[in-house]
Amino acid sequence: MENIQAIEADQPFKPLSNDSANPSPDNPPWGSWAAFGVWVASVALVIICPLIFVLPYIASVGILNDREQFQLAVKTDPTAVFLQIIGIIPAHLLTLALAWFVVTRGRTFSFKEMLGWEWNGFRVYHAILISVGFYGLAIIALLIFGDVENEFDIMLKSSRYIVYVVAFFAIVTAPIVEEVVYRGLMYSAFQRTLGKVAGVLLVTFLFALVHGAQYSVGGQPDYAVMSVLLLLSLTLTVLRAKSGNLLPCIVLHIVFNSIQSILLIAEPFLRPFMENAEQTVSLFAK
Repeated sequence: MENIQAIEADQPFKPLSNDSANPSPDNPPWGSWAAFGVWVASVALVIICPLIFVLPYIASVGILNDREQFQLAVKTDPTAVFLQIIGIIPAHLLTLALAWFVVTRGRTFSFKEMLGWEWNGFRVYHAILISVGFYGLAIIALLIFGDVENEFDIMLKSSRYIVYVVAFFAIVTAPIVEEVVYRGLMYSAFQRTLGKVAGVLLVTFLFALVHGAQYSVGGQPDYAVMSVLLLLSLTLTVLRAKSGNLLPCIVLHIVFNSIQSILLIAEPFLRPFMENAEQTVSLFAK
């Protein structure tokens, strides 16, 4: 009896099971259903929180029961658009809080260690080169599919200050939240359950699926934008698979969104040069 008590004193903690032994980004202490649940919650929060913010304003202008006017207002009314975007703040914070709880199991594990916070040879200039390459592909996609004014474009045109607010979220919060959910929780769990190839394909598809409504018009997707977005999602997920870390994905996502945000902000200043270039091309074409 004394020997047993001595052994228990030397080993106060029970050994981890095979599923949770040596937890790491590729052997996470959460399962596929937990990851999928966080994804569902993140999508629901991005829908519900902006509605909570905008509905009182819609009711105050008396169009809450007019479906057509309601749909028009949430796309083109500057105040309505601004309130929806501000509603993203609690959605992102709640998503990160839920993700942190699942990843750490209530502070049992390190958030960074479980997601992978090493560069593993990746550098910022790699992210810049890859992002520039994607914008080259975007030009080709526009030439193939044509330039379409999607739902996101309509919202941006509602007011100039909306562009600045969207740029802030695109650079500061969206890359971190999306990468933690998609390449952090979901890929880590899916690759262990389904294998790396299936994990990459499934995460790539779900990422593009969620963004489909944002980059669509009349229920039809903007094929130019969606093709680039699909390739970006694939690249980010493959980068996670190859590096074994989430940090390179976050950096690449931030750099890509930063370039897009800079172009959006600079668009009024670049427009005269673009118009002059188009006129020059048209003269040579005659």
